Amino acid sequence: MAKEIPDLVAEARTGTGKGAARQARREGKVPGIVYGDGKDPMPVAFNFNELLTKLRAGRFMSTLWNLKVEGEDDVRVICRAVQKDVVKDLPSHIDFMRLRRNSKINLYIPVEFTGEDKCPGLRKGGTLVTVRPEVELIVTAGDIPASITVDLEGLNIGDTIHIGDVKLPEGARPTVDRNFVIANIAAPSALLSSEGEDAPADAPEAPAEPAAEEADAEE
Repeated sequence: MAKEIPDLVAEARTGTGKGAARQARREGKVPGIVYGDGKDPMPVAFNFNELLTKLRAGRFMSTLWNLKVEGEDDVRVICRAVQKDVVKDLPSHIDFMRLRRNSKINLYIPVEFTGEDKCPGLRKGGTLVTVRPEVELIVTAGDIPASITVDLEGLNIGDTIHIGDVKLPEGARPTVDRNFVIANIAAPSALLSSEGEDAPADAPEAPAEPAAEEADAEE
């Protein structure tokens, strides 16, 4: 199932350059530009508070957005730069790049787990330790997966799930060429504690025998 693409609302702004950008800021907006896909750049402006909320939510620059501008067709964009005020650390300008449906982009895709009821390791009291709740993948803009699925069926305590064990959506691949760990089934803490208690304690070292003193008796 394709991932739902969130909307990002902007308005077209007239004029470019520093003067037009300053005017947008005075009106409580963040100026921006949309470029790419062989089309002319389009100056836009965003509501400051709405944009700041989305920025602070995280993953802004790795999220594919459906940009909505009144009078224009919706377009898929990804953020390429956020300029901030050096004193207030607040957004002062933002750049977006248009994407075609067949464009390849890097996005963080959430990991979902299934088959918990058929996992011997969990049924024995083990714990699922998630190393990567999200995985950065190279995906096609027109077919972004909502998640990747990891099946836990048949896994025992001590088993580890690597990215190579997961069937990725068609056309998707990891951004790193390494078989990294996604999760593992850890032993229950009670078992670890009992094993620690059963282990023999190190015996203290016996004190050294005092050396026999040799006395040279002289009559």
